[in-house]
Amino acid sequence: MCGITGWISYDNDLTTQRPVLETMTGTMACRGPDAAGVWLDRHAAFGHRRLAVIDIDGGTQPMTVDHDGRTLVVTTYSGEVYNYRELRTELTGLGHTFRTHSDTEVVLHAYLQWGEACAERLNGMYAFALWDPRTEELLLIRDRMGIKPLYYYPTPDGVLFGSEPKAILAHPAVPPVVDSEGLAELISFTKTPGHAVYKGMHEVRPGHIVRVRRAGSTVTRYWALAARDHTDDLDTTVAHVRELLDDIVARQLIADVPLCTLLSGGLDSSVITALSAEALAEQGSGPVRSFAVDFTGYTENFTPDDLRGTPDGPYAHALAEHVGSDHRDIVLDTADLMDPGHRAAVLAARDLPNGFGDGDTSLYLLFKAVREQSTVALSGESADEVFGGYRWFHDPACVHADTFPWTAAGLSGRFAGGNATREALLDKGLLGKLDLPGYERRRYREALAEVPYLDRDTGHQRRMREISYLHLTRFVQILLDRKDRASMAVGLEVRVPFCDHRLVDYVFNAPWAMKTFDGREKSLLRAATRDVLPALVADRVKSPYPSTQDPRYNEALRTELKALYADRDAPVRPLLDPEATAQVTADGARDDIRPSAELVLGMNAWLRTTGTTLAL
Repeated sequence: MCGITGWISYDNDLTTQRPVLETMTGTMACRGPDAAGVWLDRHAAFGHRRLAVIDIDGGTQPMTVDHDGRTLVVTTYSGEVYNYRELRTELTGLGHTFRTHSDTEVVLHAYLQWGEACAERLNGMYAFALWDPRTEELLLIRDRMGIKPLYYYPTPDGVLFGSEPKAILAHPAVPPVVDSEGLAELISFTKTPGHAVYKGMHEVRPGHIVRVRRAGSTVTRYWALAARDHTDDLDTTVAHVRELLDDIVARQLIADVPLCTLLSGGLDSSVITALSAEALAEQGSGPVRSFAVDFTGYTENFTPDDLRGTPDGPYAHALAEHVGSDHRDIVLDTADLMDPGHRAAVLAARDLPNGFGDGDTSLYLLFKAVREQSTVALSGESADEVFGGYRWFHDPACVHADTFPWTAAGLSGRFAGGNATREALLDKGLLGKLDLPGYERRRYREALAEVPYLDRDTGHQRRMREISYLHLTRFVQILLDRKDRASMAVGLEVRVPFCDHRLVDYVFNAPWAMKTFDGREKSLLRAATRDVLPALVADRVKSPYPSTQDPRYNEALRTELKALYADRDAPVRPLLDPEATAQVTADGARDDIRPSAELVLGMNAWLRTTGTTLAL
């Protein structure tokens, strides 16, 4: 997978800047624990931290292609290209020669053959930089769905870039500043493509290329969701979804290191685990290894709510037994979730306190345990966005609300099983200045303006195309970023088969009536894979990633929040509403405080440890 960073400066000699580049590269050590490398030229400096997955010995980076003693192109590359073998064969036929077996070298030669159009030929998850010394141009390229992160910071004479903001912030010329718009982006439950929260910093948008030259930079899009006629009937559509899934999973099982699946017992992860088990069995390399997260006493004491009707454990075990996987539960308790070291590690991984509280901590701990046995994990992430799995897809009030449907569903508070809002403890004057409803409204309008339609898209079909587009370009980014940061914090590569752009494009254009032909969510996925699943799992109702129900967790948050508010030097204290904070921390208080307390505690730690300035 790896972590990348770099610096382009047309007015300076960067060969003298190795210490700065090494500092920037060092911030990516968690993403690449296996090796480090730097490459310096007069106007370009690249850093790389490697997680070795394919061609362990030959894939060292930054990687160059040289000819007659001069460098033609250099890259610092993160990700996996799943069709690299076919591309290598094609390029060999065109006269290219290779010295390694890595997908990184294939990308370099693809650029030499096709220029920036090489991006259109890649199937995978990737974020990489290409420097062409012949033209002194930089390309920053990100995969179609935004699975792998990539940020950049324009400077007066070039650009800084990195897999994560921390790499850019390690440069002495970049102050960690967040203005009002950045804070609104952080607090609101949105994910604006291209927005990086920190002032002056940007995110390379999914499916886009940033080209940097002496004269300045340009941004182009090489892929976008498009509206196309869907002419296949239902049986053909179901069969094609299965064909795609079989091919996708088989491709994503390629690795030179141990791999596994993440198994919750829901439809999505069960499909990936079952198809992986089949593919590995055909290769004679099974059984598949699977992992699930659980909490002490969770199954025995589970209480259904409007998000989660059943605990995951019994379903995960049923699927594991059905496919014969080598399964392990990672069982956590409240002490694990409240451990200051664990929470600090999560904040350091995410760079910002905009996560899911205990959901982030448990995910980090799950991945940490998985990494002890595997280097690559396949995940069921994104199936809900592709196939229409969330409950609000099927709630008329949310579908027809004049905002993001997950906002209408109150997800920011309900993710943790409660009804509070993330901003409940913040100063009312601050909230008035940020105008979070107005901010979300503007972002919602921007997203709607991008939606592609067919002339026949009318009524409910038109609205559901909009709902699908919002999820595939906004909501999924929240979850992909979360999963990438938590996994790469421990050097685990997580692959997301449901984000294959061929599957996304095909299902996006299937009529909504076909996606719900059996009156349920994810009808196409269930029909395409029912034969590899036990009925118990195939018919299970959607249940989100689990959150602890231990009441001690809520009380531990209250105790910590009370101590924070008593500390007059706490950096977040000026941002709090005194009355609301006093009310929820009073003796005997029983208010639901999880989303708001987790945000406030996270913001306090963030401001204190990063030295971030709020320019409000």
